Amino acid sequence: MATSRIRLLLPLAAIGCAGLALLPATSSAAQPPSSTVQSSATAARSSIAASPHRDVRFGHGHIGTPAKANPANARHGYNVNGYNWSGAAATGSGFSSVSASWTEPYVTCNSYNDLMAPWVGIDGYGSSTVEQTGVATDCSYGYPVYQAWYEMYPAGPVYYSNPVGPGDQINASVTRSGSTYTLTLTDASRGWTQQVSQGLGAANASAEVIIESPTASYPQFGSVNFFNSTIDGYQLGAWNPVLMDASNSYGYEDHTSAVNGGSFSIQYLQE
Repeated sequence: MATSRIRLLLPLAAIGCAGLALLPATSSAAQPPSSTVQSSATAARSSIAASPHRDVRFGHGHIGTPAKANPANARHGYNVNGYNWSGAAATGSGFSSVSASWTEPYVTCNSYNDLMAPWVGIDGYGSSTVEQTGVATDCSYGYPVYQAWYEMYPAGPVYYSNPVGPGDQINASVTRSGSTYTLTLTDASRGWTQQVSQGLGAANASAEVIIESPTASYPQFGSVNFFNSTIDGYQLGAWNPVLMDASNSYGYEDHTSAVNGGSFSIQYLQE
């Protein structure tokens, strides 16, 4: 594998985004929010002025910017504008695990700048570290190249040499014990698993199931269906997560569906 081919964007936390409200912690360990907390979380999301800003440095030394998005609630009643993130994020404190499965999409490249990555992770939405693993699809050669990876930001991403491609079922998880994180990625279709454990001092302030475009330029991916999504052993829907849609200047937007238990989808749609 040519690890120099791409360098996945490092999702950073919101910098100076006072509008990002985190759910109050009920204990040192995260718990599914009560109905009272869910109501306050819904109100907080309605007042969010901006989604998390992220560093968009990537592979060949290019400096990108967050997507120049239309308001995410403009045409289709979409969700919070996630800039170059789409998907679901639970907020609070003390998160210790997140997992999800998906089928890698068949991708059509719009440009050499297209890059997308489904992943699961802890932190990154309102905090300055990210512990994450997933699959990146890079169009910098004019056709999609799939690469599995993990990242313990602020360290750089690490790419695996295992083969991965469209149609493969991917199972991903990040678990924490104290300050040690175990990141596991499995390609069930090809029969391989990669796992790494590393220590990091982190806030553990969010847990996510996300599709990201580090370059703020998504290829056409149709839809990605996430299933078996859990946080700290509870289905994703129990957390009333923040839902985000990524949009760009080219008239397309990723629309994140409502979460049903542990399942939701993200569609690539024309605005």
